[in-house]
Amino acid sequence: MTTTQVVAAPRQPLLPPAAGRAGFADALRSEFTKIRSTRSTYWTLLALVVVTIGIGAIASYGTASHIDRASFDATQLSLGGLYVGQLVIAVLGALTITSEYSTGMIRTSLAVQPRRGTLFAAKAMVFAVVSLVTGLVASFASFFIGQALLSGHHLNVTLSQPNVLRAVIGGALFLTACGMLAYGLGAILRHTAGAITAAIGLLFVLTVLVNFLPGTWQDHVNKWMPAIAGSQVWVTKASSPQTLLSAWPGLAVLAGYAAVAIAAGLVLFRTRDA
Repeated sequence: MTTTQVVAAPRQPLLPPAAGRAGFADALRSEFTKIRSTRSTYWTLLALVVVTIGIGAIASYGTASHIDRASFDATQLSLGGLYVGQLVIAVLGALTITSEYSTGMIRTSLAVQPRRGTLFAAKAMVFAVVSLVTGLVASFASFFIGQALLSGHHLNVTLSQPNVLRAVIGGALFLTACGMLAYGLGAILRHTAGAITAAIGLLFVLTVLVNFLPGTWQDHVNKWMPAIAGSQVWVTKASSPQTLLSAWPGLAVLAGYAAVAIAAGLVLFRTRDA
């Protein structure tokens, strides 16, 4: 009589569960870690706040008491530092994406998050939030300090007066749009100096060059210049509709420039080699 021996199959080792693909939330956390761990981010944002507040305070302090109160815009004066602040935020916007190309870190980022659209959107969103929060701090601080200085001449206004709150918040939106324009240019050019130069050219140099045009041309060109159009959102005294757009349409023009740059940057980011 024979006995059949049953041999048990060797036990297979337990495999760890497959790791899921990194999602948009993971990309957001990664980009936030990058931007807050970079020392230049803090210095640039600090420079933005100091410059915006400082220039607005100097302008407010030096205001003469014998001015035309009907046309005087106390809010715009106290927010005057935004003219320079736009250039500071443009530098950070360009650096947000071009710095990864200059260091080669972009390859590592794409290895971790191969979905390029997700990575690009996460970078843009994190930078937009940081810009908006910093812009709100700078705008409100500039307004309150400027109005405190103007109160000595009884020229100050409050947030409850018509268009004032909109203008102060609009200053932060203006800075954010300028930064996003530079971010899009950075994605297009992939070179820090080139992106910063292009952003300053669009936001500042182009505005200066328009002044050399004949007066009749300026009336038609001014309203479509990104910085001139966008700056109307932090003005409380309406300008002539023949020469300048009103607050929200003007901001929409600046946002349109930024949207075109970001869209073009996204297309190139998804199609070009890292």
